[in-house]
Order: sequence, then C-alpha cells, then structure tokens
Amino acid sequence: REQGLRVVLANSNPATLMTDSTMADAIYIEPLIPETIKRIIEKERPDSLLSTLGGQTGLTLSMHLAKEGFLDRSGVRLLGARPDTIDRAEDRQLFKDTMLAIGEPVIPSKVVTDAPDALAFAREIGYPVIVRPAFTLGGTGGGIADDERALREIAENGLRRSPIRQILVEKGISGWKEIEYEVIRDGVGNVITVCSMENFDPVGVHTGDSIVIAPAVTLSDKEYQMLRSSALNIISALKVEGGCNVQFALKPDSFEYAVIEVNPRVSRSSALASKATGYPIAKVAALIAVGYRLDEIPNAVTHKTAACFEPVLDYGV
Repeated sequence: REQGLRVVLANSNPATLMTDSTMADAIYIEPLIPETIKRIIEKERPDSLLSTLGGQTGLTLSMHLAKEGFLDRSGVRLLGARPDTIDRAEDRQLFKDTMLAIGEPVIPSKVVTDAPDALAFAREIGYPVIVRPAFTLGGTGGGIADDERALREIAENGLRRSPIRQILVEKGISGWKEIEYEVIRDGVGNVITVCSMENFDPVGVHTGDSIVIAPAVTLSDKEYQMLRSSALNIISALKVEGGCNVQFALKPDSFEYAVIEVNPRVSRSSALASKATGYPIAKVAALIAVGYRLDEIPNAVTHKTAACFEPVLDYGV
C-alpha cells in the first residue's frame, strides 16, 4: 500500500493485526479454501497473488490455484515463490533430488505412498525412523517409530493426512543439534542471512515444542560459516524471492550435517528473527515480491543503510 498498490487481503483470523484496515483496501474473513479464493479473485480482479505471506495455508492454496490453471485463466501472476520453487521445497522427493544435485547432504530417506513400502525401507536402514507427510502444516501426521508396529500406525495416519497421500520415511538422527537460518533473496540473486537460530532441544523434539535461541550459541565459527554458506546455496538453487527458512541437523561431535527441510516462505521462525534483529523480513519479502532489489529497499531501523546489509549480531533472544 505504501507503494501505491491496491491490496486485497484474504485472512480468516480476526484475532490478528493483519485484519487491521490500515493493512489492506479490501479484507475478507472467509474460509481459506480454493473455492473462496477463486470467488474473491473473480470479484476483485487482482493482477497478482502473493503466495509467501500466508503461512503454509497460503502457500498450499496458491499452489493449488496455479496447478489447476485458474491463475493463468484469470490473468493472475504468482508472486514470491514460483510453482516450481514451491514444488522443489515442499515435495519430499523433488526436494531430496534438488539437494543432492547441488551437493547438499540429506538424511537417508525414501518417499512412499503406502505402508508396506515404508516398512520395507525401514528394514533396510534400521530403526528408529522418522515419518514426514508431504504438504501438511507443522508436521501434522508425522512421528518417530521405533518398531514395525509403530511405523505401520504412523505411516497410515500420515498418508491419510497428506493431501497427496505421500510420506517421507527417513533415518532417525535424534540427538543431533537443530540449527535454523533465516535467509532472504531478491529477484536478481542477491542473498543475505538475517539470523541464525538454535533449538535448545536436539533433533527428535519438534521445533514447535522447543525453545529457540537467536543467534546460534554453541557453534564454532567454522560450523556457523559452513551452515551459512549451505543456506545461501540452497535459497539460490531454489530461486526463492523473499524470505526463506532453512533447517539443519548438525552432528555434535563432527562436521557432519544434513538439510532437514526448507520453508520457501515467511514462517514463525521469520517472526522470531524479525523481532530479534529488528529486520522486518515480511515487509522486505513483500517489496521483493513486487520487484524491488535488496539494495533498493531502505533499512527500516537505520534509515541510512539498505536492506542488503546483514543485521549486526548485538542481541540474544
């Protein structure tokens, strides 16, 4: 809106500030399902849809409308993350293939669409194994299985919960450190790290159930730089335009690490990183989505530098 654009906001959470009338010209509080978004687009005739500022729901909805051709038919561009970017970050097999193609290590895993395949792969790599459903919010339907009985139950539940009936079965690495990087990229390929974060609890405890400290505090400089380079490498390969959250597992007694997953959007971690650093990730991501480069966006805190400068490490949150 500051840029003179007319903004239509579809948001079903009346408890948040996002529904404040200063944020948009038209606000809809409706069920966040494809049918509703289609009706809003038909009524408001926007020329673009921003996929990366509505959490997992916004991303999944945007993807759905792009894939079935509705956006093309309506003359609507998808901003923030392109369909192929979302696919390569969210589809478990494509993500694994992309990481291997750019030389980033991943945990031994296999994408399966039925329980017998899951059980067969677990026998191959040994227990415990972690089950991750594709395209679900907050890891819903996933879990850790220590034996065949548990795996059968978790796998069947995960397949039911996944909108594309797909789960990832991977080797359990409980006990490794869990480190996250919040990174930003613009449309011409400039990339910066906004913030590193470290989970108090090791891998095996869900991030959502753990305390997170920013910046990462137990890494040596070599470990920090190794993972930072990896995060920037990943966001560049995925061609994300805007904010992105990269999650790593790091073996505590060696330099062995693995990429756990990537959120090609503004996430809960981005909100934490923004508060910790004073760098407004969502605002910068929105400006990048409409075509600004990082060096063209003024730093909202200093008013002197541009958004392409990494925030100073002068905080502990």
